[in-house]
Amino acid sequence: MTGGGAPGAAGILKCLQFNPSFEIVMADADPNAVGRWLHAEFEIIPYAHEKNFIAQILSICEKRGVHIILPLVTKELIPLAHHKKEFEELGTKVLACNVDSLEIANNKSRLYQFLEWRGLNVPAYRAVETVDQFKTAVEELGFPTSRVCFKPSISNGTRGFRVVANDIDEHALLFNEKPNSTYISLSDAVRILSSSPFPELLVTEYLPGEEYSVDCLADHGRVKLVVPRLRKKMISGISVEGIFVKEETIIDYCSQIIKELELHGNIGIQVKKSTAGKFLIVEINPRVQGTIVAGLGAGINLPVLAIKQELGLQISEEELEVRWGTKFSRYWSEVFYS
Repeated sequence: MTGGGAPGAAGILKCLQFNPSFEIVMADADPNAVGRWLHAEFEIIPYAHEKNFIAQILSICEKRGVHIILPLVTKELIPLAHHKKEFEELGTKVLACNVDSLEIANNKSRLYQFLEWRGLNVPAYRAVETVDQFKTAVEELGFPTSRVCFKPSISNGTRGFRVVANDIDEHALLFNEKPNSTYISLSDAVRILSSSPFPELLVTEYLPGEEYSVDCLADHGRVKLVVPRLRKKMISGISVEGIFVKEETIIDYCSQIIKELELHGNIGIQVKKSTAGKFLIVEINPRVQGTIVAGLGAGINLPVLAIKQELGLQISEEELEVRWGTKFSRYWSEVFYS
């Protein structure tokens, strides 16, 4: 399992440890990643952009007789997917989608365009590359009457995400909120974007309603399980409180997305309710999500299911049964080392 220092690494390790037949090796580019101190078996690996990334992973897999790679890091997905054949020659499977699916899913502008072409509802959007295009897009999407969002087409987590709003009380924001607000004024956004070159941005309508994180299990576009969980509370984009809800419209919508993109393995889909009351896609995480551990409380162990599916191990009907209505809260914990 790569990404041993990721925020969700401890929870995903917990999921894997529920299966006593699994021998787990954690890996990360950071030698002090928390996963090193949570689990005895640990490997230091290069970052995904480094030239020796694949060679080093291949070497570890051969040395340790690894049967399957579970990547947690988005930037590792495409390099690993490109080299699946080399890993398979060692007897190692890479739990990732195909390259074509990843290239669409990891680019938010291409994703929205692809789904729109396939007849699926998506938020109103524009892809922009210049300040003038940005200002035009914001206006066309309803600002200042309505709020508008933007985010780099290719980004991880909440990096670069902002809500353009002119109805925010900045005094209240300063004194009543922690300094991690996603709100920004149009003038500040234009000023910042004008100061240096910026990557392509996806500018979208603001979705004001409930937000769901949807954990899915897919088999090359065939839906095995779709589990929506309402995000009741978030810290830095990570769910810390929620409830599992059997919302059929979300299940059907995400099932269509999985089918059209031919997604595979553990997939995370973020959806939010629009002004018109429709659940629409925000983004896809074509990998295991950090809060997937919450599923244990609802009776499902999605990382284990994905690994069993990949290795051809039997999955019982009982393992696919969700205890809907289960609520969860997450909290910080510590690890000590010397």
